Amino acid sequence: MFMTKQQLVMVRTLGVAIVATVGLASCATYKEEFAGINSRLDQLDTKVQGAAQSAESANQSAQRANQRLDQIEGRVQQLETAPRRTPRG
Repeated sequence: MFMTKQQLVMVRTLGVAIVATVGLASCATYKEEFAGINSRLDQLDTKVQGAAQSAESANQSAQRANQRLDQIEGRVQQLETAPRRTPRG
């Protein structure tokens, strides 16, 4: 039995409606996936910012330690080049 032109149009319309419905349903799934990905990115961003602050703090501490070493170095050189003292007694 052959379909009439009207039945073919109806089948085609139903096919398009089904594809559109499946497409819209998958959009909702993608929205949930994107929300999950965005949440994970936010968590990573927070961790990266914390790590950057820790690195900055460590850098400042290292700079202060280097300044102290530079101050001590002059005194060490003085002691190394000073003439030896003779022991008493």
